[in-house]
Amino acid sequence: MRLLIITTFSLILSSSLAQEQADQDTVRRLDEVVVKAYAYDRGILEVPAAIAVLDSIDLNRFNNTSFLPAINTVPGVRMEERSPGSYRLSVRGSTLRSPFGVRNVKVYWNGLPLTDGGGNTYLNSLDFNSINNIEIVKGPGASLYGAGTGGVVLLSSQLKRETTLSGGFMGGSYGLTRFDASGTAVAKKGTIKFGIAQQNSSGYREQTAMTRLAAQIDGIVSIGKRSTLSTIMLASNLDYETPGGLTKAQYEANPRQARPGTATQPGAVDQKAAVSNNTVYLGFVHEINWNEAWLTRTGIYGSNTDFKNPSIRNYEARTENNGGGRTETQYKFRKPNWQGKFTFGGEFQYFYSPVEVYGNDKGLPTSTIQLIDTLTSRSFLGFAQVEFDLPRQYFLTVGTSSNFLKYHFDRSVPTIVIQDRKFNAEFSPRIALLKKLNSSLSIYSSLSYGFSPPTFAEVRPSTGNFNNDLNPEHGTSYEVGVRGNALKRLTFDLTAYNFQLSETIVIQRTPDGAEYFINAGKTSQKGFEAKVSWLPNVNSNVLSSFRLWSSYSLYNYHFVDYVNDAKDYSGNLLTGVSPNVALAGIDLTVWKKVYTNVTFTYVDHTPMNDANSEFAAEYFLIGTRVGYKTVIGRKVPLEIFGGVDNLLDEIYSLGNDVNAIGGRYYNAAARRNYYFGIKLSLF
Repeated sequence: MRLLIITTFSLILSSSLAQEQADQDTVRRLDEVVVKAYAYDRGILEVPAAIAVLDSIDLNRFNNTSFLPAINTVPGVRMEERSPGSYRLSVRGSTLRSPFGVRNVKVYWNGLPLTDGGGNTYLNSLDFNSINNIEIVKGPGASLYGAGTGGVVLLSSQLKRETTLSGGFMGGSYGLTRFDASGTAVAKKGTIKFGIAQQNSSGYREQTAMTRLAAQIDGIVSIGKRSTLSTIMLASNLDYETPGGLTKAQYEANPRQARPGTATQPGAVDQKAAVSNNTVYLGFVHEINWNEAWLTRTGIYGSNTDFKNPSIRNYEARTENNGGGRTETQYKFRKPNWQGKFTFGGEFQYFYSPVEVYGNDKGLPTSTIQLIDTLTSRSFLGFAQVEFDLPRQYFLTVGTSSNFLKYHFDRSVPTIVIQDRKFNAEFSPRIALLKKLNSSLSIYSSLSYGFSPPTFAEVRPSTGNFNNDLNPEHGTSYEVGVRGNALKRLTFDLTAYNFQLSETIVIQRTPDGAEYFINAGKTSQKGFEAKVSWLPNVNSNVLSSFRLWSSYSLYNYHFVDYVNDAKDYSGNLLTGVSPNVALAGIDLTVWKKVYTNVTFTYVDHTPMNDANSEFAAEYFLIGTRVGYKTVIGRKVPLEIFGGVDNLLDEIYSLGNDVNAIGGRYYNAAARRNYYFGIKLSLF
């Protein structure tokens, strides 16, 4: 709170000192980046929040197989891959709850929830070409988006109104192959795009093969002069093998091996441990501009997932049916000396999932059924937010939401168990103030409150027990930031925050490897994030463009009040969070055709358990991509590219299994690997 008061005072003081003269020739000014998050729809220099925007240029400077490397350039955000197709995403350290997948981070796709009503997000169902713009809100976004103390991710397909037909091929190390094709048709009142992609990999380790076939249709049609109807359809068939974690001795002896068997349990290869995920998603969004002041956007969606998971312990099969809708209305008002916008709306989600658990007989279910469960959830979110554009370039945002959630658990085998969990209504306010010092510099502060209920995967984890006593996390975040342009060619975005979390949910494991979750008292999460880019003025016939950039994340995260099994972990580093993460990059183009992107990554040592008795070693990576762009024939764009990841051939663990029994923490990442590809656009 003292930090917030000091910052607010500094904002007021700075208004009398700010210079209004701007550098008009700044390249890639930050205020050219338009932010949709929090319904702002304005330049980022007028947005009082820690938000990062990744466009198609950012996404395409890597290997075009996943969003992972581009997302990892954002300070405060980490995406990990235990094996091809098995992703984990955290914002400001929220990995603590995620043995895999995405939890405690709310994800939207073209304005509709991708995170289901059970709190899970199948980000790995999306193909790389499904997305060309990502916005990441760091910290609690509950005032407009509901549950989640980690953050919010907004994915966008950004359908362009131009006729296209293109395709591509990629190949690389460890059996990597990729084929994709897409086309866009434009009519008088609408646009439709179809895309399909097949991606395969045999993986670096044993038992890490992956295959995914994804098809997607995006469309938009004008209805009258003031409204549009958009649609998005996805069909994704994903299969990937899961190798399991290794002990330190196994990891050092042979990092490529899958988890071996023991005297009491078979290994990952013997059990053919894997995940099969077939997902269909369909959504519609209607937008109408009633007049210059009023706008309403309403969307509905539904999805079905057929999920099978033969694991070392058992074979789980479940069907997940998810549906809901979101509506948002905006009213813009204007006064003589100030103006603003009022946003309000609601979101509803329904989730229904029958689950069956069998024994696993080498990748096939046994005839004996162990559990039959049915999981149901209903959630409702109501929200309201008002923005004020005040005199002297002050921008104030005040918002709040009310959140209601109910879980229902019904077990019919082996015994009948029926339980309900109705969580208390949650109110999540947020207030933020920004001062735009001039057209190239702004400073802001915010205070936000968030909560995160346990997901279905946490109240009913792989132990099979329904934990009706697991409580939601609650946290308050204090944040200050400054962003802008300097010296005509330098852009920067700096943020400091203090996030105090109570009832922190952490993962624990049973002796046979099943996970379960407990509330771990309080945690203190203080951090600093920085992103800096330098684009010098290039006046050369050879060098067409040049950019240097760097990002840095400092995590001063500790348990504050955490006692488990008579052991006091208070003061320990937060499990699974590296204290320092730094990246740097060089992007250059010569002769307007040949480009090179080089990325350097450093990740500090990582605590592997709550006791901080073992740490994963720090590592340093170098990756590069080189490409050639030209036009052939009758204006047919052609791109040929190739690259190397982990150029130094580093041995390191990625996607660690924290708090694993027997010290099976380590999941070795791929050693030095290569890729090459070609893209062709017929028109």
